[in-house]
Amino acid sequence: MSQELQGKAAIVTGASKGIGAATAEELAQQGVAVVLAARSEGVIKEIAAKIEAAGGKAVALQLDTADISSFPAFVETLTAALKESWGRESLDYLVNNAGTGLHKPFAETTEADFDALMNVHVKGVYFLTQALLPLIEDGGRIVNISSGLARFSLPGASAYGTMKGAVEAMTRYMARELGPRGIAVNVVAPGAIETDFNGGRVRDDAEMNKMVASMTAMGRAGLPDDIGGAISSLLAGENGWMTGQRIEVSGGMFL
Repeated sequence: MSQELQGKAAIVTGASKGIGAATAEELAQQGVAVVLAARSEGVIKEIAAKIEAAGGKAVALQLDTADISSFPAFVETLTAALKESWGRESLDYLVNNAGTGLHKPFAETTEADFDALMNVHVKGVYFLTQALLPLIEDGGRIVNISSGLARFSLPGASAYGTMKGAVEAMTRYMARELGPRGIAVNVVAPGAIETDFNGGRVRDDAEMNKMVASMTAMGRAGLPDDIGGAISSLLAGENGWMTGQRIEVSGGMFL
């Protein structure tokens, strides 16, 4: 366990699978009490039970980050859960991971497609962080999740990449305005990861996986644990002077 992370508390959104689940499990292994938040309540309860069976601390709470109107009630539920489970009313860390994908040509992307991504990736991150600010300790940490697609461009990812570009700009503004409270805000940009994101193309399509490996310096597609470990390291005490930064964790895609 990390000495810096023991006794801390974190919330991870989109914790039902992939990067979110890996991050929650990694933080729990490092001694962090973790709130898992996602739309799939049954799944996150199973993950929380797995964490607790391994000796960690975890609570599962249902949350749809696209439903901004639900945030005040969620904050009340979260506050009660923190007090009941761990005798505290605050968080040290927030990981804004929840997201959905879209692989569609620019010319065919609809306003509904665009709005659905905007609600989760931009409005959801912006207003959930705002709602949670009273619970986040001074000196805490926030990690937002972007994508390599905000740096390089691939056909079919125009709307998704646009959202992640917004998240990166938002991160810098959060860092600037929350700096007086000692809250560090950074953004992690994964490359292609073997999850069920976008129908599991990187994980399940052998040709896609091979293509990703060929364009990646480390010679393979990423795994959820690669990102979970990077996020955990960002939350450790030694990184308190790093804020407003974009950290790409892609194995060196398109270098």
